[in-house]
Amino acid sequence: MGASPVYLKQFEIGPMQNFAYLLGDPERRECFVVDPAWDAEGIFNRAASDRMKITGVILTHAHYDHANVAAEILRKIGGKIYVNEEEVRFLEKFAANSGGIFCNVASMDTVAVRDNEKIKIGGVEVRCLHTPGHTPGSQCLLAGKNLITGDTLFVDYCGRCDLFGGDPAKMHESLSRKLAKLEEDVVLYPGHHYSDRPTSTLGEEKKTNPYLKALTFQEFTRALRGLLD
Repeated sequence: MGASPVYLKQFEIGPMQNFAYLLGDPERRECFVVDPAWDAEGIFNRAASDRMKITGVILTHAHYDHANVAAEILRKIGGKIYVNEEEVRFLEKFAANSGGIFCNVASMDTVAVRDNEKIKIGGVEVRCLHTPGHTPGSQCLLAGKNLITGDTLFVDYCGRCDLFGGDPAKMHESLSRKLAKLEEDVVLYPGHHYSDRPTSTLGEEKKTNPYLKALTFQEFTRALRGLLD
């Protein structure tokens, strides 16, 4: 029996060019929201327009601009929110020092997931890849040939490493040792609309994205200085 087809809806939302996603099983009409922010009603309306039922939430990371309506959505659906275990541990220890840029996932019905753990949405399997660097518990979500990257990897860029909890060395490792090893026809779906196109492929990004192309940490930091200047 083959894998279930993947339902994936990308939409730009809010004042910071965020992308949120609906991800799930088109046959069972069931989906999760990935990185729900800014407009809970609009997110529900998008799901309803495709006759999809939202049954859970997944975060690529817990920054406010990716999760500020997560609690509202969970209250309406009675579901759970899936967050990487390192993000949960970090927030339990350092949330008071984060300057308010993180959402309080501890107040929600949270499931801490491990690196390479698989989540089922209906018959669709989503593999969670731990990719620290932007935050300690950033993760990317692989469903079939679709990769939702949050603020780890953008089209043409990578995420910032200079915010609270960021780590340039870990970001380089996440890009070079994990994402760059995936198949070239995997389609990249980023966390923000920062480029001239909303998606790309890993094959294209390996050719043109200086942060993904960087083989050494020295090359990566040189590229990163250009991003921060």
